[in-house]
Amino acid sequence: MSDKRFTAGASRRDITPPVGTLLYGYTPDTDSRCVHDPLYVTAAAFRQGDETALLLTVTVGDFGTALCDEMRKKISAELGLPVGRIIVASTHTHSAPNVSGLEGWGDIDRPYADGILYPAMLASCRDALADLQPAETAVGVVKSKVGINRRQQLRDGTVVLGQNPWGCLDPYMTCVSVRNADTKKGIINMLHYGCHGTAAGRNHEITRDWSGIMTDRLEAQTGTLTAYWNGSQGDVGPRLTNGLTVGDIRFVEELGGVAAQDAFRAWEALGPYKEGSLRVFEGEIKIPRKPLPPKEELTTKLGSYKDPDALINLERLEYAYYRAAMDEYEAGRPQCGENFVFDQTSICIGDVIFVPYPFEIFAETSMRLRAYSPYRYTLCLSNTNGYNAYLPTEDQIVRGGYEIGCFLYSSAHPLVNNADQIILNETLSVINKGE
Repeated sequence: MSDKRFTAGASRRDITPPVGTLLYGYTPDTDSRCVHDPLYVTAAAFRQGDETALLLTVTVGDFGTALCDEMRKKISAELGLPVGRIIVASTHTHSAPNVSGLEGWGDIDRPYADGILYPAMLASCRDALADLQPAETAVGVVKSKVGINRRQQLRDGTVVLGQNPWGCLDPYMTCVSVRNADTKKGIINMLHYGCHGTAAGRNHEITRDWSGIMTDRLEAQTGTLTAYWNGSQGDVGPRLTNGLTVGDIRFVEELGGVAAQDAFRAWEALGPYKEGSLRVFEGEIKIPRKPLPPKEELTTKLGSYKDPDALINLERLEYAYYRAAMDEYEAGRPQCGENFVFDQTSICIGDVIFVPYPFEIFAETSMRLRAYSPYRYTLCLSNTNGYNAYLPTEDQIVRGGYEIGCFLYSSAHPLVNNADQIILNETLSVINKGE
């Protein structure tokens, strides 16, 4: 076999926690009482010549940036791969242990992260690399109504979490099928679609949510390992028959069946298999931050809180923002923070490029990037290589709502309002420089 031949391998490990583990996504005290379906980490490995890349998907909510960096560095040291070649995405199920640590949603479950999650991540990476085979790829795309824009605007203009049928939605579900180029046996089906994993609501079952039903059924139908990578889901929730984007475990099964049908249609729509290829585009993304508010405003805001320790979720995040901004003043640091900077490594497999973001990206950003990208299939990955809350489109900020609050209060120096345009420009610059 030529060293230049494209090879691929895949492996999966169980990361289901013990019953009783606290679940992340709603309140910090939501306990698990049974397992509806197991949690997994799946690694897809790709190699061509001297280039190797690993693309992982982990069925957890959000992966805190510091923890994700720590684990990627450990895997890098164990396997001898650059950290940038290890890309870790989370599916954003709200029914898995807390590995996020976002202020207001509880602390990271370190025993779970160290004792179950990391060993499984490392093992899946090792096995995927050990399974490398000459490979070819095919792509199938269909329109799907599994998701719906969730920023529902009420009569008085208030934006709540619900269903917004006239809001933006990226309707495309993509199946990237990778198979052995010689034997034609499947290696992995990679499903991509942007939607929150909240169909189960504030439940007590451990579950991958609707995407778990989808992947299990396509795997059973095709006989090939199947995994899900979440796309631009920041403003997209599951389209449930109760008119909401949260339900209970029955809605997981109901919507999961719909998603499974769409996934199978995407698999049936696969184009011709082509000789695989691997390209990697690496660069630094920089987004300006806003200056601090006036100190007098911070003093007034902080004085209005009676019992900060009792706050959770967005109210706690808002308080933490004002506290952090005041700390900046008291430490004598500059009123205008430095740029937010992160390293971005996009993996291109044939004419499919996976573009990772450590945010919950809004659907419109994904669609705009796809329109301007030189690659036919440009797939954004939300909540990847870390987590820094939501990144909305600028036009939505004026309307407010939950996602906007998370964006505005995520740090002492939140990102500028046109961060969506800047991140799009920065990404395209990285990709085009590598052409």
